[in-house]
Amino acid sequence: MAERSLLIEIGCEELPIHAVDDLARAFAQGVCDGLSKRGIMGDVGHAQTFATPRRLAVLVPGVAFTQPEQRGESLGPYLNIALDADGQPTKALSGFANKAGVDWTQLERATDARGERFVHRSVTPGRSTAELVPEIVREAAAALPIAKPMRWGDHDFAFVRPVHWLVALHGDQVIAGELFGVKGGRQSRGHRFMHPTPVHLVDADGYAESLRAAKVLADPVERRQRIRDEVARVAPADCEPRLDDALLDELANLNEWPVAIACTFDREYLSVPHEALVTTMRANQKFVPVFGTDGRLGEHFIGIANIESKDPAQVRHGYERVIRPRFADAKFFFDEDLKTPLARHQQGLRDVTYQKALGSLWDKTVRVAELASAIAERLFAQGIEVDAAQVAHAAGLSRCDLLTRMVGEFPELQGVMGRHYAAAQGEPAEVANALDEFYRPRNAGDGIAEGALAQCLSLADKLDTLAGIFAVGLKPTGNKDPFALRRAALGLARTLVEGGLDLDLDRLLKEALSQVQDALVATTVTRQGASAAEAEAKGVKVAAVQSAHVDLPGGEVFAALRDFILDRLRGYYAEKGFTAQQFDAVAAVRPNSLVDFDRRLRAVAAFAKQPEAEKLAAANKRVANILRKQGVDMDAAARRELDAALLREPAEQALAQALDDARRDNAARLAGDTATRDYEGALARLAQLQAPIDAFFDDVMVMVDDTVLRGNRIALLARVKARFDVIAEIALL
Repeated sequence: MAERSLLIEIGCEELPIHAVDDLARAFAQGVCDGLSKRGIMGDVGHAQTFATPRRLAVLVPGVAFTQPEQRGESLGPYLNIALDADGQPTKALSGFANKAGVDWTQLERATDARGERFVHRSVTPGRSTAELVPEIVREAAAALPIAKPMRWGDHDFAFVRPVHWLVALHGDQVIAGELFGVKGGRQSRGHRFMHPTPVHLVDADGYAESLRAAKVLADPVERRQRIRDEVARVAPADCEPRLDDALLDELANLNEWPVAIACTFDREYLSVPHEALVTTMRANQKFVPVFGTDGRLGEHFIGIANIESKDPAQVRHGYERVIRPRFADAKFFFDEDLKTPLARHQQGLRDVTYQKALGSLWDKTVRVAELASAIAERLFAQGIEVDAAQVAHAAGLSRCDLLTRMVGEFPELQGVMGRHYAAAQGEPAEVANALDEFYRPRNAGDGIAEGALAQCLSLADKLDTLAGIFAVGLKPTGNKDPFALRRAALGLARTLVEGGLDLDLDRLLKEALSQVQDALVATTVTRQGASAAEAEAKGVKVAAVQSAHVDLPGGEVFAALRDFILDRLRGYYAEKGFTAQQFDAVAAVRPNSLVDFDRRLRAVAAFAKQPEAEKLAAANKRVANILRKQGVDMDAAARRELDAALLREPAEQALAQALDDARRDNAARLAGDTATRDYEGALARLAQLQAPIDAFFDDVMVMVDDTVLRGNRIALLARVKARFDVIAEIALL
C-alpha cells in the first residue's frame, strides 16, 4: 500500500500562551523521532506543525503503513568456549541457543579480532504503523516540556491542560488508540463560538482546510499573517501600528480566528510618557499601540478579537472601557511621582536591601558613583568630553526611580521613568538620558549606552554588580543566573569595545573588587553593631572577612571574574565569525584593554588569511615545544644577547638579520597608544619571515652537543616567537 500522511491532534483546554510554540515544536519533534526510531519511513523533514490555543497537532507526509523487516543479531560465545574437545556444545553455547529459541546447529558463525564465535541472526516482519502510533504519541506527550502538569477528574495522568479530544488519522484511516483516557478518532473541533459543532475530517491532508472552514486557522504562520493583515486593514491613515514579534506571538497564541478592531482613548492620557501607556496596553490587554508618522503615540490602538462579531461596535466599546482605568492609574502614578524630586528618594534607598552582604541600594549607588567618576576622569584625560562631577550626580539619581509609584506598578519601566522624571524636574539632558541608557544593552539585540556620561555609568554599574556577586560566591551555575551576570559581563565588554573606551580592564576589576571588599567589611561590622576597632575586640576579624570573600589580583575571585568576562567576549566574537583559535591567540597575551584586544583580533584574523600563516603558526608551535622541552624561560631567552660569532650557518645568520629588520620596521607600527598601533601591518611584515624560518629549520641543527652554541640558537628561536607574541600567540592558530 502506498504511503499516506499521518495526522495527530491533541485537543485540550486553552494552553498557556507563552508555552504554545515550544509545546508544538516539541510534540512534532517527538512524533517524528518516534517514527524514525522505529524505522517507519516518512517525510519527517517536511512535517508540518500546527498549534492553536486549544490544540497541538503534527502532519507528517508520506508515512509508510508498516515497518520494514526487523533484523537482529545476538553475539554468542567464541568457539574455544562454545565447543568441547569432541565438538559438542558446552553449557555456554546451549544456554545461548536456548535463549535465542533455536537449536545450536542453526546458529551462524562470525569472525572478529578475537577469533570465531557463534551468532544468532533473526528476521521478523515489521509491525504496522497503526499498531505503533499510539505508543509513539504517548512517548511524545510524556516528553513535552511542561513546567506544571495539570490533573483533572479522578485520573492519575497529567498534562499541560485537560485533554478533550484526540485525532489520529493515517490517510483516511482512523488509528485506534487512547491518550489520557480519550480515544482517537476523526472528529476535531472548530471555533468555540462560531463553529461549536464537531469537525469531521475525511483524511489527514484535509486537516487545515477543514478547520479553516470551521473558523480555525490551525497553521500558526498563517494565523500570524492574518493578524498582520488585519492590523493593517483597520489602522488609521498615516499611522504606524507597532506590532513587534513578541506581541504578535502572544496574539497568535490567544486567538484561533483573529479579527482586528480599531479603537481610541481620551487624548488627555497622552500627557503620560508613551512607554507607560504602551506597556499597559501590551502587557495587560495585548492591544497594538498606534503611532503617528512623527513617531509619537496617538490616541488610537487596535484590539484583536477571537470572533467575527455581528456588532463590532460593542467589542470596540468593551476594549475602550477596559483600557480607561489602566490609563487613569498610569496618569495618577505619573502626576503623583512628579511631585517628589528624584533626589528625595535617595534616603529611601537606604532602607532597600540590595544583597545582604553588600548592603542597601544606596550603598551600591555610592560605590557606582565612585567608580563612574573615576572612569570619567580617565576618559577626560584621553580627550573625551565628560564631566566626572556630572557623572557622579547621575549615578546618585540612577536608582531613585525604583521607589516611584510608576516603577512599582511596572518594574520593566525602571530607567525609562527615571529619564522622564529627571527631564521634567530640570536635570540636564545628558543626565536624564543616562538614567535610562546605563541599563543598556537590555537584551541581546540592544545597543550599548549612548554618550560618554551614560557609558561611564553603565560600566560602573556592571562592574559593581559583577564584582559584588562574585565576591559573595553567587556566580552563575548552569542555567541559573538570578542576578543576570552573563548579560552584565557581555554588556560591560560590549560597552568597552563598541564604545571605543581604551580602559584597563584589570584595573577596573581591581577597583570594583576593592570597593566591594570595603562594603563586605562594613556590612559585617554593622551587623555586629560596632566600629571596626570594637569589632576586632569582640572577635570579628576584619582581615578574615576580607580574605573570605575577595582575593585581589592573583586570587581566585579576580581570576574567575576576568575569565567570566572573556568567556562572554568569546561568544560575542564567535557570532561575528572569528574562530576560537584566533580568539585564544590574542587572549594568551592578555591585553589589558578590550579595545586593544579587538584591534589585535582583527589583525590576527587578517593574518590568518595570508598564505604564510599556516607555516608560521606551525613554526611558532615548534619553537614553543623546543623551549618547553628544554625548560627554557622564553622571556629570558628572548632578552639574551646573541653572540654574532656563534652564528655560523648562513641560515641562522639570515634569520638573525631578518628578525632585526622586522623589529626595526615594526617599532613605529607598534608604538604609541592603542588607536595608532598598526597590528595588521606588523603581522604582514612578520609574515615575510617565513622563508628564513623555513631555511633555518632545514639547514640548522638546534640541539647540538655544544651547550654554548645550543643556547645561542635557542635564544634565536625565542626571538622568533617573541616577535609574534608582541601581538598574539600565533602558535595557537
